[in-house]
Amino acid sequence: MAEKARCHWAQSDPLMAEYHDKEWGRVVRDGRELWETLMLEGFQAGLSWQTVLRKREGFRKAFHHFDPKKVAKMTDADVERLMQNAGIIRARAKIAATIQGAKIFIEMEKNGQDFGKWVWSLHGKPVKNSGPTPSETEKSKEISEALKKRGFKFVGPTIAYAWMQAVGMVDDHSEDCFRRK
Repeated sequence: MAEKARCHWAQSDPLMAEYHDKEWGRVVRDGRELWETLMLEGFQAGLSWQTVLRKREGFRKAFHHFDPKKVAKMTDADVERLMQNAGIIRARAKIAATIQGAKIFIEMEKNGQDFGKWVWSLHGKPVKNSGPTPSETEKSKEISEALKKRGFKFVGPTIAYAWMQAVGMVDDHSEDCFRRK
């Protein structure tokens, strides 16, 4: 049986192939899931997505399955504990950014704003790209600035674009990829 045609980056690693086939580029509108993905993309900064993906279950356990209410209550002692956790990427600033991101998420909820609706209002409808895949776009710069204005960290234009790809705001599946259709 012939192997499915996939995006090049997902062809050589079974975990990356599974992520590609089941998640990457699927339109996500749920605010909590969007927030989790954004936080994980922040951990990718300076690293590879493969590294984050291999540790994703460790992150979920460490960050209370990305329940913003629980993460927002994490303390300095929790940060110190997480700095010893080999199951995640032990970067103090990224851990702190995740806790801060949870507080922002909760504050938005308290003010009657749904994170999912808010981020999609910044983008509109999903876009199908063709040609070379950029590392950032004007739209990712705009979204990055909007996130930063709210207080989010590790959300530069490149991270924002990777996140936009992951959650289906942009479809960058290669022309021959089975997911493109």
